[in-house]
Amino acid sequence: MSLSLYDVVQPLLVQHLSNLSRLLEKLQAHTASSPEQDEHILSARLAPDMFDLRRQIQIATDHAKGTMARLAGSELPSYPDTEKTVAELQARLQRTQDFVLSFTRPAFDGAEDRNVQMIYPWATYDFTGLRFVHYWAIPNFMFHVNMAYAILRQQGVAVGKADYLGPNHESA
Repeated sequence: MSLSLYDVVQPLLVQHLSNLSRLLEKLQAHTASSPEQDEHILSARLAPDMFDLRRQIQIATDHAKGTMARLAGSELPSYPDTEKTVAELQARLQRTQDFVLSFTRPAFDGAEDRNVQMIYPWATYDFTGLRFVHYWAIPNFMFHVNMAYAILRQQGVAVGKADYLGPNHESA
């Protein structure tokens, strides 16, 4: 069996969406005696010009669903960025993971050569599916996962590298 972009992308997205969910569980454990701290941490950012924790998670989920939809040539769902609480972010993570898991390997047949175009106000980027995965999709997804982890760490939540890597890193 040949390697498909599905085999490269889908397990990584599922793993790190699950890891983000577990990181949010750690946040709730951290703030259990003071739930009002959730809002403080959800609005924390590493630098004034960076997004806060809430937005980092929203963008990570946007990249996950966008990656799968674009590579499969399917409709990209739109999620309004209205989450205010940890529970709402958890629901968004679950909805995104369900979407990622809804794809099958055959949907990615030919994805490495599929045209993927990203249009922004400042530029338009054209990729083949393979270049999209290597130079856009995975780096952007992982950046926002990393920033969410770093914000939690900066805010004193007891998270470590094993929490970032997740339970499947030992069998990799």
